[in-house]
Amino acid sequence: MGQSQSSSLAGTAMAPPGIPVGPGVPLSHPAPATSSAPGMYLRESNSSLRSTARSPLLVSVPETEDCVDSSGVEGPDYCSDIPDDILACIFQFLSTGDRKQCSLVCRRWLLVEGQSRHRLSLKAQSDIVPMIPCIFMRYHSVSKLALKCHRRSISISDDALVLISEFSRNLTRLKLRGCRELTDVGMTALAKNCKGLKKLSCGSCTFGTKGINAVLDHCSALEELSVKRLRGMNDRGVAEPIGPGVAASSLKSVCLKELYNGQCFEPLVVASKNLKTLKLFGCFGDWDRFLETVTDGNSSLVEIHLERLQVTDMGLSAISKCVTLEILHIVRTPECTNLGLVSVARNCKLLRKLHIDGWRTNRIGDEGLIAVAKQATNLQELVLIGVNPTSSSIDALASNCQKLERLALCGSQTIGDKEISSIAEKCKALRKLCIKGCPISDQGMEALAWGCPNLVKVKVKKCPGVTCEAADFLRANREALVVNLDAVAVEPLDASTSDGGAQEDGQEPPPMVSQVTVVGPSGSNGLSALFKSKFGHFAGRNLVACPFGRWSNIRGGSLNGK
Repeated sequence: MGQSQSSSLAGTAMAPPGIPVGPGVPLSHPAPATSSAPGMYLRESNSSLRSTARSPLLVSVPETEDCVDSSGVEGPDYCSDIPDDILACIFQFLSTGDRKQCSLVCRRWLLVEGQSRHRLSLKAQSDIVPMIPCIFMRYHSVSKLALKCHRRSISISDDALVLISEFSRNLTRLKLRGCRELTDVGMTALAKNCKGLKKLSCGSCTFGTKGINAVLDHCSALEELSVKRLRGMNDRGVAEPIGPGVAASSLKSVCLKELYNGQCFEPLVVASKNLKTLKLFGCFGDWDRFLETVTDGNSSLVEIHLERLQVTDMGLSAISKCVTLEILHIVRTPECTNLGLVSVARNCKLLRKLHIDGWRTNRIGDEGLIAVAKQATNLQELVLIGVNPTSSSIDALASNCQKLERLALCGSQTIGDKEISSIAEKCKALRKLCIKGCPISDQGMEALAWGCPNLVKVKVKKCPGVTCEAADFLRANREALVVNLDAVAVEPLDASTSDGGAQEDGQEPPPMVSQVTVVGPSGSNGLSALFKSKFGHFAGRNLVACPFGRWSNIRGGSLNGK
């Protein structure tokens, strides 16, 4: 009887023919002509099992409740004895393509497959509005929703967002991308209907501070807030203060990207006593005072990212008040010097991960790194990009930081065979080493064959002095060691290109080709031009933000901070 009841409910909850429910359809690719419904793609609750298929599948309902091809099967149908909850668990282990096929077996499987979906991603174009009730009647268990619209398309409006929020009152995670037709009215209705929201990420949307404040006022369980290019705030005027709201007591992470008035989040950050992570990327204005105010009221921060910001040693000195700080990224902040780094090293004794992109300005060097070596003895991960340390600071780091497991040295003209030999001799705990664009040779690589007993992987890129013979020597002497060598010599960039100087033809220098992740400002809203005028020749630089690339699945979590 239970099976018959499930089948009868399926007739009212299933999607009508024509709704594509296949795997991801790229935003740049329109839905196939055979589909009359707007493009839509789904994500499995187990993201590691996503399919790479591109074409959507049209849902059609079998004529009977039994398996489609059961007529040729002898014996009883044991699948009918599987309880719904067990069947849902089985579906969780299937890829997207297999789940699609299973949903076509019978009405019961169609219903169970829809009920067990927890992640849903839609192309949030305006023509999807008529299909919203059908979509969310079938996938009524969705708790993680992504709404994305291409910049050349018309996105859903407030009415559609209100309708979605009424069908998805159990939402815990929401991602909005390119929804330019949404206003503060729609966000307010969403906040009232989805009070259990725990994570909100919005980018390239047009609502403003009132919409964000509505979420903070109604979503008391909010833990993560990420705001990128919120166009309703980018008016260069005096923005309304954001926060704190009821969400301040639960908020644990705040990420602000490419905002003109990002400082208006100060009341929220100050009032969030449980805040652990603060990330600031490419936001306009002076951030020293913001950091001073925030750290005076909150010393429990564990992770801070500063990238492409106007921040000086005063800001770093304010950060040093966070005695619980474990992770610090100082990326493309040309006004930060050794003085600020020394202050951080002196007070932040728990520092485990330190990323520094010095832009080859030579304002951070031996003095700051020696202070880190003496004070931050718990350091496990160190990334130096565009920094030129000498053997004195490298020796200090290798000798004092006995817990160092991951080390990356990129774009340094002072890292040679002597420094690599010192690392090989003294870094006993080192497991992963990345060297890029440094003047080392085979001699330095051969030193790794006898040192670093725990080393499991070495990545060498754009080091013309290192040959394949050195890599073969390492593999022959240490069979368990993974050696990733880019042996192709790369022509060095001239000063005008590598330093991002003004081009005679007024164009940007071409980006460097690399296998590692490159983070840069978006050129869609003019923010890049503002930074060029502010930072001069530094604005055009395109350096590597994280040299480990795919080494992120290691102890301690991701190296990129996402």
